[in-house]
Amino acid sequence: MNDIDHRVLGNKLDLFHQQEEGAGMVFWHPRGWMLYCVLEDYVRARMRRAGFREIRTPQLLARSLWEKSGHWEKFGAAMYSLADAEEGRALCLKPMSCPCHVQVFNQRVRSYRELPVRYSEFGACHRDEPSGSLEGLKRTRAFVQDDAHVFCAVSDIESEVGRFCALLRDVYADLGFPAFTVALATRPASRAGSEQTWDRAEQALANAAQAAGLEFDVLAGEGAFYGPKLEFHLMDSRARSWQCGTIQLDFVLPERLEARYVNERNEHERPVMIHHAVLGSMERFIAMLLEHDDGWMPAWLAPEQVVVTSISDASVGYAQQVSQALEDAGVRAVLDGRAERLEKKIVDAREKRVPFLVVVGKKEASERMISVRQARDGTQLEFGLAQGLAYLSGKGVLPRGAATA
Repeated sequence: MNDIDHRVLGNKLDLFHQQEEGAGMVFWHPRGWMLYCVLEDYVRARMRRAGFREIRTPQLLARSLWEKSGHWEKFGAAMYSLADAEEGRALCLKPMSCPCHVQVFNQRVRSYRELPVRYSEFGACHRDEPSGSLEGLKRTRAFVQDDAHVFCAVSDIESEVGRFCALLRDVYADLGFPAFTVALATRPASRAGSEQTWDRAEQALANAAQAAGLEFDVLAGEGAFYGPKLEFHLMDSRARSWQCGTIQLDFVLPERLEARYVNERNEHERPVMIHHAVLGSMERFIAMLLEHDDGWMPAWLAPEQVVVTSISDASVGYAQQVSQALEDAGVRAVLDGRAERLEKKIVDAREKRVPFLVVVGKKEASERMISVRQARDGTQLEFGLAQGLAYLSGKGVLPRGAATA
């Protein structure tokens, strides 16, 4: 493993670890979990602004649901299952959230006036991946998907795909990926649904992608078993392509799981189901970000944004005041009051990839000032305390569009 492998960075930056007793699972440390939560909260806010309502669905469900949806036949070998001795039935840990979202939609009679119905979930999933395929955060047995599903009429497909493409563009740009490539993955050899259904779905998704201004290649045979999909590929700083976001068009699961709404003619009609993901697996996306940025997260995403360090014991009290004032202003700050040389503290902050270092000594304490150092390039600025707090809180806010509606 090289120095910019996310597993090396995860250890060096004290973000997470993995061990044999939980093969394919992740032990998140405080710094890593903060990074995870900030990223999740950012995506959550963007999804809310895009009209999605967040839900939460069970981890363990009867195998009969997965059989009905077709997932057991397709993915059964990779699903964790167990027997419920008391009820005498088989249960499975969910490998994905799609059938669960249909259950929420199905809980009452829906009118065409309600459509589109948009759900999102940070769905915890489990898949029994082969041990030889496990690779840090990139491929795990337990992971979280930023799942989203839209239930809509056929006439809504184009506008819903366009809505989500706009969301993807903004999110990727905020995360440092202003450009992406797109592929249309078509019917696989093993699939559900008739040829006529696939013809209809592939044409509808291609038309919607073109209407959204997307140029795409065709990946023949790479679609999901229930429908075609658009794959969004990001290029990292090492010129590697990562498939992240997806938009999948599905006429099959609504039929299999009996989703319906009442149309304008007072007749029952099947909705179209559009599957969405912005990042895909949260764990895998964090791995990509770490390697893309060599661990230097943008300031708004960094688990710790500022280290406040004292030059001597005499300035520790003022350093504590500055650290607390930053926390009160919404900046993630930590205090380094160790009896170490300043040079050592600067090196340690840089090693942890903390974007800013605030240095305070006797002069700063007496004049109510702070010295702000950018850890990556060493640029140093001096501010009065109020101005310094405003500067750092401005650097630490979420990017545009992230605030909740």
